[in-house]
Amino acid sequence: VQLQASGGGLVQAGDSLRLSCAASGRTFSLFAMGWFRQAPGKEREFVAAISRSGGNTHYADSVKGRFTISRDNAKNTEYLQMNSLKSEDTAVYYCAAGYTRLVQTVPNQFDYWGQGTQVTVSS
Repeated sequence: VQLQASGGGLVQAGDSLRLSCAASGRTFSLFAMGWFRQAPGKEREFVAAISRSGGNTHYADSVKGRFTISRDNAKNTEYLQMNSLKSEDTAVYYCAAGYTRLVQTVPNQFDYWGQGTQVTVSS
C-alpha cells in the first residue's frame, strides 16, 4: 500500500491542525493505521493508532486528550486531529499501515510508511 501524508504546516501554540493520510494500492480496511513523529535529534515515537474498523484507538500519554485519530475506510484515509498544539509537538509526522486487525504501537509492527509531513509549532 502507498501512503501519502499531508496537512502539516507552521502554527502557533494553542492552534489546531488536521493531518491526513491517503492510502492506495491495497484494501485500506485490512490495515491497522498509526501516526508516529520524529523531532530533530530524537528517535521516532508513537503518537496514535487505530484498528482496522476504527473501533479501537490508542494514544501516547503526551497527546492524550489533545489529539484524535480517525479513519474513513470509504475514502481510504486516516486523520489526526491535533488541538492545543505545543512547541514540543514540533516534528515530522509519519503515517503507517500494519497488516493486522490489532492496534499497534511499535514501529516494527507496521509494514508501510508515508513520506512524512512537517509540523512546526511556534511558542
